Amino acid sequence: MELKIFDVEHGACALLTCDNGTRLMIDCGHNGDTDWRPGAYLRNEGITYLDMLAITNYDEDHASGLPDLLANVDIGWLWRNQSVTPQTITNLKSENGMGRGIDALVNMASSYTGGTDAVAPDFLNVERQVFYNNYPEFDDENNLSMVVHLAIAGINFLFPGDVECAGWEALLRQPEFCKVVSETHVLIASHHGRVNGICADVFDTYNCNPFYVVISDKGYMHDTQETVPYYRSKTRGGPFRGETRHVLTTRNDGRIAFVFQNGQWWPE
Repeated sequence: MELKIFDVEHGACALLTCDNGTRLMIDCGHNGDTDWRPGAYLRNEGITYLDMLAITNYDEDHASGLPDLLANVDIGWLWRNQSVTPQTITNLKSENGMGRGIDALVNMASSYTGGTDAVAPDFLNVERQVFYNNYPEFDDENNLSMVVHLAIAGINFLFPGDVECAGWEALLRQPEFCKVVSETHVLIASHHGRVNGICADVFDTYNCNPFYVVISDKGYMHDTQETVPYYRSKTRGGPFRGETRHVLTTRNDGRIAFVFQNGQWWPE
């Protein structure tokens, strides 16, 4: 079993492959410099079916590879914040314009039910939960992010999309979410490591103390690098490519994979 976090610059894309062959992709950004795209990658790997696609955030950098994905593979389920209708997504994007990825997502969301009339995929040895703030309690894409929690062979990963401090604080009113936060082993930094994705209560009040924080970003932009010392101070650290690391970044480390085998797990 393996979880890959791809280098899609200032974007997001991860793929979980389970021992029974089921696959869950979390976001589907692409890399504009290398032209890496999720659909072409899957096709080159001989994969033509994706059991589930989870979209954490309604910004283009989380969905820019969706047209390519839809052109190359079939997708069973779409997992997203369903309090946000396709029309609402269109309205939210009207101010700054809608990219091709979000446009494809709007079309997809209009026809995909999220599996309400089908049996959910069986992701072997994986427990999954989502948490999100409802529209119109929040009316911005970031704080409407869907936070994905995956317990993979007992190791807890938290993908918070681009949720900002106000969104974190609202979610932390839910006892189950507080429990998930306190038990996180690997945290994907919210909003690609930007300062506004940090909520101090996550660490100081609810005792989030992961082994690693992973930042999906590119070369210096939006102050993403400024948060590395903060995240390093909140993590336990662990082995990574022959050294002890606390914060992993796609800009420096490229594609990051977490491997689960024989009751053990490690990043490589």
